[in-house]
Amino acid sequence: MTTQQDPKNWKKLVRPYMEADNKRSWWQVANTLIPYIATWYLAYRSLEVSYWLTLFFCLLNAGFMVRTFIIMHDCGHGSFFKSKKLRTIVGYITGFLTFTPYEQWTADHAAHHQTSGDLDRRGRGDVWTVTAQEFSNMSWKEKLGYKLYRNFFVTFVIGPIYLFQFRFRFTAKRDDAKGRKSVHICNVALAIIIGSLVYAIGWKAFLMIQIPAALVAQFAGTWLFYVQHQYEDVYWERHEKWDYFDAAMQGCSYFKMNKVLQWFTGNIGFHHLHHLSHLIPNYRLEEAMNDNEIFQNPSVVTWGDCWKTAFLKVYDEDRKELITFSEYRKRYNAKMFSFLNETTFVTNLTESIAK
Repeated sequence: MTTQQDPKNWKKLVRPYMEADNKRSWWQVANTLIPYIATWYLAYRSLEVSYWLTLFFCLLNAGFMVRTFIIMHDCGHGSFFKSKKLRTIVGYITGFLTFTPYEQWTADHAAHHQTSGDLDRRGRGDVWTVTAQEFSNMSWKEKLGYKLYRNFFVTFVIGPIYLFQFRFRFTAKRDDAKGRKSVHICNVALAIIIGSLVYAIGWKAFLMIQIPAALVAQFAGTWLFYVQHQYEDVYWERHEKWDYFDAAMQGCSYFKMNKVLQWFTGNIGFHHLHHLSHLIPNYRLEEAMNDNEIFQNPSVVTWGDCWKTAFLKVYDEDRKELITFSEYRKRYNAKMFSFLNETTFVTNLTESIAK
């Protein structure tokens, strides 16, 4: 490894990729928001033809909704436009379109970046994860609550619905003035947008389009976030040993996707590099990785790994592994609530659907 490629020089290595290109940013806004609106309209018009065709357009719309969220995400990181004012305007608008209060979400997400992989600073903007020792010390009620929280259906279906449809409609005690203001503005904007659409096409048509599109997009977004921070050899360390570079390179995965999905997800699969430098616009992440050897050996997650990661729930601090509840029982000879075993639940549900 050359001196230039020494991990100690990572700040110097990412610097050339950190400057936003307004032309590329505006092109991304255009090729995202125009199709986003168009697929919603086509979904509406297709109601006269076939609801299966409507669902097809809803699926496309969900893809563009995820991409819209990535634009808001980049604006919040200060990496999308050179002008802060422009980032704020576009961030608010894309936030409205994804049911997200821009300033409130940005503050929580910034905290996530600052504390990712730090066992002593968990709890804001992340998927709550406990260590095996912490889980062992919980009361049965606390264990039950954690089991429910980490249940597959709760994490990927109920959780996103609660977060985007309900949680984001309210302020939180930790919000600053900007965060609280963004919640109120977002709510007013959504009332106007939804009210106008319902007035124009009716409640039934609106819900037949918006519900499937939003559910797919929010499930996909939650899944992406989860698998990029929850995998077997994920990095977690106590604060005194925590290292920013290691937390990014080992605690955030490179989620390999085909080019189509990579496009729809705004290159968020290069998550290790995004965490290393959130000021790199999403359209330059792949370039930064390909140009630099030290960024090419992250923790890799593929589609084949995804199902397994969904059932990793407890962090074994001694062995530095994220493990399943089943593995926890074996290692610690512990009794659990077998009726809450989500692996069995999902298997039974799959078999029932197949029948």
